Amino acid sequence: MASAMTVDGGRVRIDRPMPWFGRLLSLPLLAASGYLLWNVALGLRQDFSGFGRLADDLVPVLVFSGLGLLVGIPGLILLTFRTFVVLNETLRQIVITRQFGPLNIRRHRDLADYHFISITDDSDPELTTYDVNLCGNRGTEPINLMSFTKREEADEFAGEIGRVLKLPARDYVGTEPDAD
Repeated sequence: MASAMTVDGGRVRIDRPMPWFGRLLSLPLLAASGYLLWNVALGLRQDFSGFGRLADDLVPVLVFSGLGLLVGIPGLILLTFRTFVVLNETLRQIVITRQFGPLNIRRHRDLADYHFISITDDSDPELTTYDVNLCGNRGTEPINLMSFTKREEADEFAGEIGRVLKLPARDYVGTEPDAD
């Protein structure tokens, strides 16, 4: 949990880790893409060194390049996907960032709209996960900060975030969700 949250003055950064199976799924895609693009490179090397003609190999080079990129880009996205939340008390702003390699998708929210931290569960009898959320009034979309498999870890994290942001932590584990 120490690596999940960093506090720097008035800024709190919470990193949501990518599940290991997401990174594992990227490996076959990257391997297939590498194989296709390697064959393109071999074909181009052969054409430019004088053992073949580029005009004869243009269609296969374009098809293999297209397939290599079509398979490789989702693999690269799976490999480099990260999500983090930055809570800036000085600017009273929340920035939710989803990052795919060099591409950043940011959503800005006002910190004044959020009044408490909630701990909820998914009521799954086999593998219960406890979510720590930043919540506001009705109509305000909650922000999922982190998910845990142990209730003690969720309580500790919510308490720590509550102390830093000076917000109360409320435990809703085992209660029925609201209608809306």
